[in-house]
Amino acid sequence: MEATTPVQISGLNHWFDEAGERKQVLRDIQLEVKAGEIVILTGPSGSGKTTLLTMVGGLRAAQDGSLRLFGEELRGAPKQQLTRLRRQVGFIFQAHNLMPYLSALQNVRLGLEVSSTWRGRGRRAMDARCREGLEQVGLGHRLHFMPAKLSGGQKQRVAIARALASSPSLLLADEPTAALDKESGRDVVALFRDLADRRGAAIVMVTHDNKVLDIADRIVHLQAGALADSEVKTH
Repeated sequence: MEATTPVQISGLNHWFDEAGERKQVLRDIQLEVKAGEIVILTGPSGSGKTTLLTMVGGLRAAQDGSLRLFGEELRGAPKQQLTRLRRQVGFIFQAHNLMPYLSALQNVRLGLEVSSTWRGRGRRAMDARCREGLEQVGLGHRLHFMPAKLSGGQKQRVAIARALASSPSLLLADEPTAALDKESGRDVVALFRDLADRRGAAIVMVTHDNKVLDIADRIVHLQAGALADSEVKTH
């Protein structure tokens, strides 16, 4: 696989056990995401968007088909390989998953401490990057606030800063603007576009937010676990 295709999925199927029955949630997914490309996944609730996103990030094991990340097959990959690959990925979850006993800056630094490119650079360099990242999302005045002292939108912006701090090669985002007002949401997606354009990152985002659809290079629609259609955007 070419290095310019960080994500390559072929014939991917997935099932959940539900009340003792096997329910198929993904059906023959065929999808590639190239470096520098932003792909938005849309579709009704239960169509498999978040399941697909977590599988791309190596957080859920592939059962059937092929799922390659940075040229390496995830299906059947050992834990050590999955951990190494995940360190090249930035994650933004619907639940921001901040550590409640760490400040905003310390939460962002966690993202750098597990990054394959930042490990070992030293606390001073990390903290400078964390301050920069929090300033970019409008939280330069909240560096040392604990999550309990932040609003829902501010917590989400800390999570976004954490994911972006290491300039990951692949960013996976699940409803990243859901807790943000219109202006903050536009500022955040502008950071995504910059990461793709200047750093060559591949970005896969699940969203129902129509205000951010125009950032995408491609919009992929899922219906009942299958790719229904794909729309290429022109900027």
